[in-house]
Amino acid sequence: MLPEIAFFDAIAEAAAAETLPRFRMAVTVDNKHVGGFDPVTEADREAEKAIRRLITEQYPEHGILGEEHGDVGLDRDYVWVIDPIDGTRAFISGLPVWGTLVGLYHKGRAVMGMMDQPFTGERFIATPGSAFVRRNGQTTPLNSRKGVSLEQATMMTTSPSIFPPDLEPSYKRVESAVQLARYGCDCYAYAMVASGHIDLVVESGLKAYDVGGLISLVEQAGGVMTTWSGDRPEHGGSIVASGSPELHEAALELLNRVE
Repeated sequence: MLPEIAFFDAIAEAAAAETLPRFRMAVTVDNKHVGGFDPVTEADREAEKAIRRLITEQYPEHGILGEEHGDVGLDRDYVWVIDPIDGTRAFISGLPVWGTLVGLYHKGRAVMGMMDQPFTGERFIATPGSAFVRRNGQTTPLNSRKGVSLEQATMMTTSPSIFPPDLEPSYKRVESAVQLARYGCDCYAYAMVASGHIDLVVESGLKAYDVGGLISLVEQAGGVMTTWSGDRPEHGGSIVASGSPELHEAALELLNRVE
């Protein structure tokens, strides 16, 4: 049996109790990447602990895949996928485009998801057959934008620097084809695809926890989310999310064009 929406609300509130008091405050930043910069803060670690505590208490038979505190029971039918702060760089920069991501996989496929942005008061939730956002006490259905060609599209990526040399030309083909390209929103960009405000997200180098909470949001809003090869996105990798199947097909064609 799938959890109630109220359980996702409880998760969001527990995580926000750890993240919000630390946002736009002086925090210690540790670097997880030798030779690069992959920041993590106390807010990341404590928020994931709070989420895992609730899941373990309510669903002890479920597995957990988390960014900060390891994995448990990944061979179980139900697995929770947690990124306590997706967009830690934005978090430590004081920019409100980070979010708490929680997804639920059933036999390897995303079936529910949430992106919570507690500073702006926006909570995006997807269940089988529905997707919605709550803000200012109002609930609004999510519907991705349809009927947009590649030449009319607004596209986002976290940064052009995330693409390795072998993938950069493919990304550049798409960026050159769209009407507008914007950078820097991490998980918030996928929520904007689901909301119908932008049309396309193209990224690479993502982990399962980067996408687990977002897949259902995009799909239940009417969009499409796959790897660049068109496969399921649950394990991360090079990812493209689109507002419509037609736009998705056009983006994949450019990404995979051999020149």
